[in-house]
Amino acid sequence: MSRFVFSMMMLICVSLTPLSLLGEPQKSQAGFEQYIKSFKQEALSKGYDAGFLDSVFTGATFRQRVVKADKNQPERKITLDTYLATRVPDWKVKQALDLFAKHRALLEDVAQAFGVQARFIVALWGNESNFGKIMGKYPVISSLATMAYEGRREEMFKKQLYAAMDILRQGHINQDEFLGSWAGAMGQSQFMPTSFLHYAYDFDGDGKKDIWNNPADVFASIANFLKTEGWSDKGTWGRQVKLHDGFDISLAGLDKAKMRTLDEWQGLGVTKYDGSALPNVNVKASLIMPDGEKGRIYLVYDNFHTLMGWNRSSYFGVAVGYLSDRIKKGR
Repeated sequence: MSRFVFSMMMLICVSLTPLSLLGEPQKSQAGFEQYIKSFKQEALSKGYDAGFLDSVFTGATFRQRVVKADKNQPERKITLDTYLATRVPDWKVKQALDLFAKHRALLEDVAQAFGVQARFIVALWGNESNFGKIMGKYPVISSLATMAYEGRREEMFKKQLYAAMDILRQGHINQDEFLGSWAGAMGQSQFMPTSFLHYAYDFDGDGKKDIWNNPADVFASIANFLKTEGWSDKGTWGRQVKLHDGFDISLAGLDKAKMRTLDEWQGLGVTKYDGSALPNVNVKASLIMPDGEKGRIYLVYDNFHTLMGWNRSSYFGVAVGYLSDRIKKGR
C-alpha cells in the first residue's frame, strides 16, 4: 500500500470518527499556568510592570466551571411573554419603585447631568443585576484568563483581560473585590472590562469608578453609556401596537432604513394597542415583532436602538422599556 493511499485512508477514518470519541484537548491547571507564563511575557512587551503582573496573577486558577458555563448556555426557546414574566415580575416593579424613591435625589442629579431619564437608569440597573443583588462571584482575572486559555475566543478574552488589568492598575477596585460573572461582566451595571474603560464614570469625584459599591458611579455609568451611544431624554423607547389584517410584515425590522414616521405607519395600518390613532408627532420608529406577527408587536424609537447597543436582544430591550413604563406609572 502506497504511503499516499494509507494517509488518505487514515484521513477518512478520522473524519468518520465521532467527535465525542476523538475528544477535545484536555485543559488543566498546569496548562493554564503555562499559558499565563506566556501571557505575562507578552504583557511585559506591552509595557506592563513585572511586579504588577506577578501581583495580578498570584492565585489565578483555571476555572473549569467557567468553561462549563460557557459551553452549556441554555438554548431552549422562550417567548417574550414568558421572558417578561420572569424579568419584570410585580415584585421587581415594587423594588424598582422603592429604590427609585430611596435614591430619587441622586437619580435626578444624574439624569440632569447626562440627559437620561432616571426611570431608564433604574430599569437597566434592575434588569442587569437585580439592583446590585446579582453581580457574580467569580474572580474576574481567573475567569477571563480561563476563557482566553480555553481558546475558542482567545483574542476577544485576551482583550478583556488586558482591560481588566488596566482597571486594577488604575486603582478602581481592590483585587480581592474584583468579582464578576463567569464571563467577566462586572458590577451592578454588568460591564465587560472594555465597556468599563469606555463608559464607567466617577460621579462623586473620589478618584474611583466604583460600579460595585457606589450608587452614584453605578447610575452615572449607566447614564454615560446611554448618552454616549445617542440617547435623548426628549423621547421614550416605544409602544405596543396593533396591525390591520394583511399588513406587509416585510416592513418590520430594526434596520434603520426601514424606519418611518408615525404618520406613515398609521397610513400603513398601524394603530395603538387599543386601536386608536398613533400620536400626531414627527417621530420616526421601527416596527419589531420579537415573536413574529402572532406575538407582541412594537413601534420602537431611536432610544430603543441605543438599548440594542447595550444588549442586542430585542427581548432585553423590551424588558427594560416595560419596566421603565411601570416605574413611570408607579405600579
